[in-house]
Amino acid sequence: MSSETGDWPTVRTVEGSADRFGNAFYPVLSYLFEEDGSFIETLEEKLAQARMPVTAEMYLSRAIGVGLIVGITLWLVGIGIGYAFAATGLLSGPLLGVPLPEGPIETVVRTLRIPFLVLLLGFTFGSLGFALGFGGLIAIPYSRANARRREINMLLSDSVSFMYALSIGGLNQLELLEAMAKAEDTYGEVAREFQAIVQETNTLDTDYRTAIRNQMEHSPSDDLREFLVDMLAVINSGGDMTSFLDDKKHKYLRSAKQEQKRTLDVLELLGEMYITLSLFPLLLVIILVIMKMLGNASELMLYITVYVLIPLIAVAFLILVTTVKQDEFGDGYIRPRERSEWLETQDTGLRDLGLITSFTGTYHIFNRIESKKGLQETVDLLRHPHLFFRDNPLYTFAISVPASISLVGAAALSGAVPLTWSGVIERPVWATFVYCYVPLFLIVTPLAVFHEWDQYTRRALLDNLSDNLLKLSTVNDTGATTLESIRTVSETSSDELADEFRVIYRKVNYGMRLKESLIEFNNKYHIPRLARTVKLITKAQEASSHISEVLSTAAKASEVQDDLARERRSRTLMQVAIVLMTYVTLLGVMALLKVQFIDVMAEFDSGQASGTGAGMSIGGVNADLLSLMFFHAVTIQAVSAGLIAGYLRDATLRAGAKFVVVLLAVSLAVWMVVG
Repeated sequence: MSSETGDWPTVRTVEGSADRFGNAFYPVLSYLFEEDGSFIETLEEKLAQARMPVTAEMYLSRAIGVGLIVGITLWLVGIGIGYAFAATGLLSGPLLGVPLPEGPIETVVRTLRIPFLVLLLGFTFGSLGFALGFGGLIAIPYSRANARRREINMLLSDSVSFMYALSIGGLNQLELLEAMAKAEDTYGEVAREFQAIVQETNTLDTDYRTAIRNQMEHSPSDDLREFLVDMLAVINSGGDMTSFLDDKKHKYLRSAKQEQKRTLDVLELLGEMYITLSLFPLLLVIILVIMKMLGNASELMLYITVYVLIPLIAVAFLILVTTVKQDEFGDGYIRPRERSEWLETQDTGLRDLGLITSFTGTYHIFNRIESKKGLQETVDLLRHPHLFFRDNPLYTFAISVPASISLVGAAALSGAVPLTWSGVIERPVWATFVYCYVPLFLIVTPLAVFHEWDQYTRRALLDNLSDNLLKLSTVNDTGATTLESIRTVSETSSDELADEFRVIYRKVNYGMRLKESLIEFNNKYHIPRLARTVKLITKAQEASSHISEVLSTAAKASEVQDDLARERRSRTLMQVAIVLMTYVTLLGVMALLKVQFIDVMAEFDSGQASGTGAGMSIGGVNADLLSLMFFHAVTIQAVSAGLIAGYLRDATLRAGAKFVVVLLAVSLAVWMVVG
């Protein structure tokens, strides 16, 4: 990092001559950071952990350049805003209420005050801009390294189980490393860590022990670093790798259970926090309504509370939950490295002609079938669109969104609903129903139905996965091949997985390899947990058809995943109940406030205005406006609570669609009575 004189180099070209931006600001680096400072070393480590191929010095120079550009831009914006304030007289008022003595001091202060305030505003904006530009870029490697660490820790137990099963199957140490490195499609960042080891061994002709030692220094996960240290000790001592992996497998499974328990405990704490966060806007609305009736509050604050504060609190809480909730890594697809004429034809949509294209040109009958297959796929889609939407729930937007827009547009053009805000206030329930509830019901309901149907199909497939793997292991242990074991289990079982086993057996009989048929079966459902099991089986059966111990290991790992899933569902059910009951409480309070307070006060105020009432004078109350605001508040809260409940349940926003539909229906029914 230093030149012969011990100073920073004037210019260093990184990644060729293309990075001119970083090189342009590189000389500034020596004035801001020490050459051997701890910050440089920490950033270098984070860049390596984030797998970002750039030196710390060049990355810092880029960050400085971005910070300076953003800072100068916002500095000019601040100067412009300052002069705009000065032109409108906003800066000519009293300064902090400090009295100034008459004379030269007062003259100087009054003369320099506006330029000083303008420069101060520009400096503030510029400093904020530099902090945002520089800090935002510096935060990227830290964020990526943390994301990789989290994924590695999540997948480490399954990865060790994968290596253990392959070790039982007869793979040696080098083959285990290579197999793990090639499993990127199912084991993500863990596989990429082993890829670095294998690449260093192959390309740099480094001993694999040295490559493991080097990778330990750059891994973002302490757990993986510890695993590599122990693995290296076993390799150097010539110990039993299978026993070592077996011990580590049990250790990381226990760690996974403990980590899930800690996560669920934090989610319970967040559920209690949600009660307070949700009730805060309610209390604020009540206070603003009372102040409005007394003539001491503006409608703007009520609008801000309903349309800004409530959504912001929901978004903030959802972001907080996403940092704690452990979602499933990977997309569930297995992507084999070797080419296959069978799998290459497995596209999606109407272009999927299945196995027919593999035989096209061999026999005339297959040429005729191929010419008719596209038409048949289109006819099947039109005849059974529900199956297509089940597999692709988001595609319902292609129909529901245009339909909702057309329906609302037709209602507006026909005069069935008001087109002005004052008209909406006069008919709050009807206008909100047409403009808000109709589109939401049309868009969210199909998504909820097909998503739940899709999830039900996937759960039905996984419910008996552990039992079927044990059956496969038992049959295979008798001497039957993997394919014969699949046929036997399919004939003796009647669940969804057994039906898929029958399809796999028929495909192999028609000439498809077992590995390809298993991959095609996995990609049909693309469930990450299933993908790891299929990956293990396909890799093990490449070496031998008798893999009973591998199947038994996969079954035990699947049983552990079943236990974790059951505990997760039972514990998250409480958080979901808290979210839903909080919303019901908020809805009830808002409805009572509308009926027992707002309507009564509005009637009293109306009586006072007509001369028929008696008592204290109350400020003018627009009951329709308050009813509209309350209705919109509970509607926004229904959508927010539904999405949060769904994410707590299944770590996906789509799972909240069913909760959104139910909560919207409840809020609409209540407001049709009280509104």
